[in-house]
Amino acid sequence: MVEESKQARWYLVHTYSGSEQKAKLNLEERIKGYGLEDRIFEVVVPVDYYSVVERGKRKIKPVRVFPGYIVVKMILDDQTWFVVRNTPGVLGFVGSGGKPTPLSDEEAKNLLENRISEDQAKEKTNFDVGDRVKILAGPFKDMEGTVQEIDVNKGISKVLLEMFGREMPVEIKSEFIQKI
Repeated sequence: MVEESKQARWYLVHTYSGSEQKAKLNLEERIKGYGLEDRIFEVVVPVDYYSVVERGKRKIKPVRVFPGYIVVKMILDDQTWFVVRNTPGVLGFVGSGGKPTPLSDEEAKNLLENRISEDQAKEKTNFDVGDRVKILAGPFKDMEGTVQEIDVNKGISKVLLEMFGREMPVEIKSEFIQKI
């Protein structure tokens, strides 16, 4: 039997790896179905967003921070414990002796607040000044050069390319540049 606790805490819940989003949706449906919105407050799949290049195009992709886990903010009692534990896709709570162990406030803060958002990923390039890069599109496609400047606000980088036997600075959209 789980002890009653009147304070909402964050708990780490083990799921099938690759099925975190499905387990989250299943749990949210069960919360509504059982009318537990007043005791299970939030279900989160912690993700960071990264800028990746696929087929010559830069895309923003979500990457799960803890594959196989979701985080649930809830007041732990027998009913909430039962509903979460018996949700399809959920393997159980993280804790010792079969008893759920809440995350400390510091652990929860680090896990939930220090994430890379989509906007931050869009702003961040995967290269720095001085790096060797390859141009992915445009008239300079497949040419290699060295990054001289990066203008994050405009999304443009100045790259030194060797043309006609000498280095020439060329401004190129940062999304068409990949570090080599």
